[in-house]
Amino acid sequence: MDKASIFGLVAGVALVLVSILLGSSIGTFFNIQGILVVAGGTVAGTSIAFPTDELKLLFPVSRRVFHDPGDEMVSISQFLMRAVIVLKKDGPVALENIADEAPTKPLKKGILLIADNTPLATMREIMATERKYMEEHHRIGQKMFSEMGKYAPAFGMVGTLIGLVQMLSDMSNPDNIGPAMAVALLTTFYGAVLANLVFLPMVTKLERRIGIEVTQIQLATVGLEAMMRGESTQILREKLKAFMNQQEHKAEAALQPAA
Repeated sequence: MDKASIFGLVAGVALVLVSILLGSSIGTFFNIQGILVVAGGTVAGTSIAFPTDELKLLFPVSRRVFHDPGDEMVSISQFLMRAVIVLKKDGPVALENIADEAPTKPLKKGILLIADNTPLATMREIMATERKYMEEHHRIGQKMFSEMGKYAPAFGMVGTLIGLVQMLSDMSNPDNIGPAMAVALLTTFYGAVLANLVFLPMVTKLERRIGIEVTQIQLATVGLEAMMRGESTQILREKLKAFMNQQEHKAEAALQPAA
């Protein structure tokens, strides 16, 4: 899990709640009408903007925000080191027995390609296609969160306008105007919090994830090419370390020679 994402979300929610509690009660900031307008409107707008097949990608892509790609880099490197030993010891066919243990789908596919004696050029083309698919997949999710970051504040304003109209339609009791105004403004609050604490940060984090997962596929491709060329375990180890130069302590532990 990505500790930074979890910390940021928890800290943001906690700070908002503490700020509320310092001046009033939680109940003051709870309005079911406002929640329905903002949440329902955001979901409805997103559903109109994107086809069903793309909407199905929203939750799988959102999970990537809370995954630690650094751990995946280490897992990919460890698996490649194991796979090259299996290849040298038992031959390509034996790779089929460990393919399901690959930490990523592109790496699993590459291992199976080696087991099937696929030409090097073909393997490169397939891995490039995997990279393109991954980028398109994540860009769709990123675009959806970007649009939701626009819709939430907009529907917050819609909720505020609804509240103002309802308030102005009955001003017979001046004592009710203040509380009614506060309720009307809550929808703007909901929209702003959702956009700036959830949706827009996820857009930025997914941008980072795309770059990291591109590197993961490049790492897998380099390792697979080294295996297909019959390069030594030591050369493969050094190539993998080059991809993890920002995680040297993990790389050293992960790529120690087998006993």
